[in-house]
Amino acid sequence: MKQSYTLEEYNSARSVVGDTITNLGGKDDRVWLLTPDIGFGCNDFKGKYPDRFIDTGIAEQSVVGVAAGLAYDGNIPFIIGMMPFMSMRALEQVRTDVCYPNLPVRIIANYAGLTGNGGSTHYAMEDMALYSSLVNMTVCAASDPVQLRQIIEKSLDYEGPLSIRIDPGKENRILYPADTGFEIGKGYMAKEGEDLTVIACGEMVSDALQLHEEAAKLGVSVRVIDMFTVKPLDEEMVLKAARETGRIIVWEDHLMKNGLASAVADTLCDHGISLKSFKRFGIPQVYPGFGNAEELYHLYGYDLEAVLDYTKQLFGK
Repeated sequence: MKQSYTLEEYNSARSVVGDTITNLGGKDDRVWLLTPDIGFGCNDFKGKYPDRFIDTGIAEQSVVGVAAGLAYDGNIPFIIGMMPFMSMRALEQVRTDVCYPNLPVRIIANYAGLTGNGGSTHYAMEDMALYSSLVNMTVCAASDPVQLRQIIEKSLDYEGPLSIRIDPGKENRILYPADTGFEIGKGYMAKEGEDLTVIACGEMVSDALQLHEEAAKLGVSVRVIDMFTVKPLDEEMVLKAARETGRIIVWEDHLMKNGLASAVADTLCDHGISLKSFKRFGIPQVYPGFGNAEELYHLYGYDLEAVLDYTKQLFGK
């Protein structure tokens, strides 16, 4: 199995979003791009295909309704927005206009988790829980630009509505070689391990890969699963990891309840799996104040230091 590795190389997720959708637009005239007054990733598409670009202004509910209308007419609309507002302000429209008729609308939204540095009104802490509760919705949390590009490309032929959460998208570490293959609905084994499994998504995958390296120095073998599709969850991969390692950490930049950790816990309970240990790392039940993501991860106890400390305690290191 080809293993992923962390490169000291960066790319902008915003650029990847714009470039990928623009490329798809040149291959398929069903592709439209819509935005509620969000500029990133739009300019190239707007310049090349102005007749398939719509800016509704700051009106997330309206942009979802317009996208649904386009999808009814046989098109594949992509929406670029901000996740705090696409997941909450427009939730009823996403549910009723898009998910109920099972339309192929793709929502790509940034400022996931605590990455927005804009206070609680601009943090998307509940989006995976809200979107996962919607019938027909596929929920993704991209961890690097290579993966993000593939999710967008493969979404063109994917049935039903799909959402992708990303951080602000200005500078993103490349975690995977360009030829790494990802499949929507399947987890990705980023690192092999026998003693402990870390199931992570989005922003926390990079830290999970670093945890793998730090734990190895202590003699602890950590498996890292990049669960970039949160719904539908790759239950087979979760169950295999539980049976083979017996210990699971779930790590997400989202409220610890009703996100990825809850999905993993539900799977384990539904299949009657007993573990030696299970631990959630993520946002507690608070409305965080201002600060950069790294400061807030540390404050609320789900940065690399906190997870490494837990791992040391777990194995008596």
